[in-house]
Amino acid sequence: MARGDVFVSYCTRTDQGAAYDLVSHVETHGIECWIAPRDVQSGTEWAAEIVKAITVCKLMVLIFSPSANNSLDVRREVMIATQRGVRILPFRIADITPVASLEYLLAGHQWFDAFPPPMEPHYVRLYGCLNTLLATPTNPPQLSDHASSAAEAHHGPSQASLGIEPANLRRLKSVLAVYIGPFAEIAVHRAVASAPNVDALLHVLGGQIDSETDRRKFISACQWLRPSD
Repeated sequence: MARGDVFVSYCTRTDQGAAYDLVSHVETHGIECWIAPRDVQSGTEWAAEIVKAITVCKLMVLIFSPSANNSLDVRREVMIATQRGVRILPFRIADITPVASLEYLLAGHQWFDAFPPPMEPHYVRLYGCLNTLLATPTNPPQLSDHASSAAEAHHGPSQASLGIEPANLRRLKSVLAVYIGPFAEIAVHRAVASAPNVDALLHVLGGQIDSETDRRKFISACQWLRPSD
C-alpha cells in the first residue's frame, strides 16, 4: 500500500468524479493522496486496506455532499479516523447540514466550504489549508496490544460504566461483525465509551446497519446485554 499523507473519503456511489478531480489538483501540487479504489492493491481486502490507509495518513479530507451525509461507509471511515486521532477536513461541496451522527463525529473540526462552482478557486484555497495542516505534528502513536492491556488492567476497561464484561464485549463485536464486518470493533469501542445505557448503545450500533430488517435482528440478538432483574 502506497503511503498517502491525505486520505480522501467520499461516497463512491455518486461522488467519485468530484473526489478524483480533487485528488488530481492536490497531487499536482505535491501533496500525496490515498483514494479508493485507485490505491487498493489487487488481491487485498478492501476494508482492511482502508483501515490501514486511515491509520497512517496525516489528514482525512471528506468530500461532503448529500450522498456522503447519508453514507454508512463514509460514517465508518470518519469514525475510524476519529478513533485513530486523525484530523478531518470536511470539504463541503453543497450547502447542507450534517446528520446528527456525523455532526457528533465532526464536532470541533474546521469546515471548508467549496461551493458554488467553479471549483478552481476553492482548490487554490485548499492547497494553502492542507499545507498548513500537514506542517503541524501528525497523529499520536497508537498503543500496542500489550500496552493497551496493561493500561486497561491499571485503569479499568472502558466498558465499566455500562457494566459489560470483557467476554460479553467480545461477543457483542462478533454479533455486529456479522452485519458490518471488521468495522464492528471500532464501532463497539466508540459506542460503549459514550452510551449512557444499553438501550442507547444498541440504538447507536444498530444505526451502523443498512437494512432495517437486519438492524432489528441485531438488536433482538443482543437482549442478553440487558441486566437481569
